[in-house]
Amino acid sequence: MHAVTRTIPFIKMHGLGNDFVVLDARSAPLPAMTPALARALGDRRTGIGFDQLVLLEPSESHAFRMRIFNSDGGEVGACGNASRAVALLHGEPVVIETGGGPIALEPMDGGARVDMGAPRFDWDAIPLAYAMDTFTMPLGWPMGDGALEGPMAVNVGNPHAVFFVADADAVELDRLGPVIENDPVFPERVNVNVASLAGADHLKLRVWERGAGLTRACGTGACATAVAAIRRGLVKSPVRVTLPGGDLVIAWEPGGTILMSGPATESFRGTFDWDDYA
Repeated sequence: MHAVTRTIPFIKMHGLGNDFVVLDARSAPLPAMTPALARALGDRRTGIGFDQLVLLEPSESHAFRMRIFNSDGGEVGACGNASRAVALLHGEPVVIETGGGPIALEPMDGGARVDMGAPRFDWDAIPLAYAMDTFTMPLGWPMGDGALEGPMAVNVGNPHAVFFVADADAVELDRLGPVIENDPVFPERVNVNVASLAGADHLKLRVWERGAGLTRACGTGACATAVAAIRRGLVKSPVRVTLPGGDLVIAWEPGGTILMSGPATESFRGTFDWDDYA
């Protein structure tokens, strides 16, 4: 006899080109997600393809739980662009559980506003391998005739290193990104952000996401970078952050939570056979 096929519906969405596959297990449970399965589904040649897989599940403490897996199969605590997509999908204001803590979602016309919670700056909250100043980390990585150095470390549900440079486009982020991501100083790896000042309240940003590589947009990266720029006195809130995929608006005052606003889009819906990838 042939095995029974488990046909699973999915929703393909994106935020500024940062794309997701959403699996909704809030009312009908799915088999256990594994890193290998997430990697197989994320393969753009033989799977569905995505930057992140979003799994919605019941929660004992909030409306529901959002779990996030990068295309390399690793599970992470937060994803700003995915949060906006989930807000659009849910269709009404809601507070949900994530690995990085609870976040509040509010759908808007064509997108959403997300309260991402308060940023953290303590070295052991990033986390780093040992104690150091996180405002200007005393570290650098060789780049051309100089170095990419002195980043600020920020945790916004996941860890970020933020570098301010004269021209974000001039940084070899495809080469330096994986080197910094996997540096032993970051025991849980790190997202790498390079930003340049484009105006009094405007930043240009490129992001190397841990486990996903260069992406067209990174919501938590935009949050971390805006917070870092505000702390250093480079810009004032709210901040427009321009990524390769488009713009996000980040509002933050010291001591408060981060509000991120921007678009999200549903691309298409489909199904796949779970046993083909398990």
